[in-house]
Amino acid sequence: MPPAVLTATVPVPAQESPVSDKIADKSPHPPSSSARLESFFRIRERGSTVGREIRGGLATFFTMAYILVLNPIILSGAEDKYGNQLDFGQLVTVTALVAAVMTVLMGVTANLPLALAAGLGINAVVAYQIAPLMTWADAMGLIVLEGIIVCLLAATGVREAVMNAIPQPLKVAISVGIGMFIALIGFIDAGFATRIPDIADTTVPLQLGSSGSLSGWPVVVFCAGVLLTVSLLARGVKGAILISILAMTVLAIVINSVADIADEAWGLTVPDWPGDVVEAPDFGLLGEFSFFGAFDEVSAVTVVLLVFTLFLTDFFDTMGTAVGVTSEAGLLDEQGRVPRLGRLLFVDGLATVFGGAASGSSNTSYIESAAGVGEGARSGLANLVTGGLFALALLFTPLALVVPSQAAAPALIAVGFLLMTQVRHIDWTRYEIAVPAFLTIAVMPFTYSITNGLGAGFIAYVLLQAVMGRARKVHPLMWAVSVLFVIYFAIEPIEDLLGV
Repeated sequence: MPPAVLTATVPVPAQESPVSDKIADKSPHPPSSSARLESFFRIRERGSTVGREIRGGLATFFTMAYILVLNPIILSGAEDKYGNQLDFGQLVTVTALVAAVMTVLMGVTANLPLALAAGLGINAVVAYQIAPLMTWADAMGLIVLEGIIVCLLAATGVREAVMNAIPQPLKVAISVGIGMFIALIGFIDAGFATRIPDIADTTVPLQLGSSGSLSGWPVVVFCAGVLLTVSLLARGVKGAILISILAMTVLAIVINSVADIADEAWGLTVPDWPGDVVEAPDFGLLGEFSFFGAFDEVSAVTVVLLVFTLFLTDFFDTMGTAVGVTSEAGLLDEQGRVPRLGRLLFVDGLATVFGGAASGSSNTSYIESAAGVGEGARSGLANLVTGGLFALALLFTPLALVVPSQAAAPALIAVGFLLMTQVRHIDWTRYEIAVPAFLTIAVMPFTYSITNGLGAGFIAYVLLQAVMGRARKVHPLMWAVSVLFVIYFAIEPIEDLLGV
């Protein structure tokens, strides 16, 4: 047996391996753009995809692009106390600018598919009620003041507490009422239904078409759009709403080019390819506001009442819109609360401040965002698309205004239907719940105001709970808000009483 051989282990210098060194030194692959988007916006967690978010952002923009024309028309068409008027072109610029910035900010901070732009109704109050009492700068200063108050209430949690105090059945009714409201907006914007002039001496406020019957190619485009949209939705086609908007825009452009149609028949936007696609923005109105100027023009009591009217409209319009849109998106929690509500409300308040500071009137959350939700949007990524398109509109405003309301309005009809389906969650056998819910749903479209519907529902709810002996079960904030709404509805008698 051979003797054992002892071997010494001699340390050998490690051989350098270029390949292994590269592997060891190589850092992990940076996440892709889609992965970063997914992580930030939690897209998959909310049951969505990047493609759906993009389609949703496009749909929202096209359904609210009319504000680029309508807001300037309303504000530039009025005069202040000294006969001054705002420039139309400058108003287009600030309308697009503030909408772009605040919509993106909402998407990034609150991660919700809720776009913002100049608030309809509020701009009319500014133009026809406030501006005639003072200068335009003074009127916009009141908007800034009101926005600061809203921001303070949002920052302190008061605004969020009010929203969380609303009972679940009323939140459902708010969503349904908004569905009815935006459907009515769609019918009116498309000319399918029109207001009967007062000179007709009739008690009927609305009629079919412009003369009691449907006529004209624009209405044909709208009807075809509604049929196409609901057909695509019924078939479960991805991008149904966006496909309909684009298809009807092309159809409208073709019809307008071959048929003899007056521009006014289309409404605010005519489907005619513009000669100049690019137009330079004019930022001349930025910063043209006076914070305390109103106090030199009218009494302090009048200022307080004006700010109160603006505040209540802004406050509860946003509340209704936030509940309606997030409910349709399936984002409410078990208690019916809106996610990241504090951030949502603060950004909405900032939109009011910046809207006034830019002389573009108060900006607020848009119920047309429901069109994007109907297209699948569930996160703030959709807002980046919508906001980006508003930013592009600063340069490409003529191109953005090619889409007529008749092509975009079918989206509102479809979304109105989707919101209406939630009515089944209301217990119609309990009158103390059913009556406030009914008033909320009915008053919104019948008075063309989300705020009015909320006020009617809140007051009825508190009253009926008290009648049923359940006054103590009503949240104190519901009592306080109902009192504010009583003041809101009685604002004219109060002004007469105070002599303002």
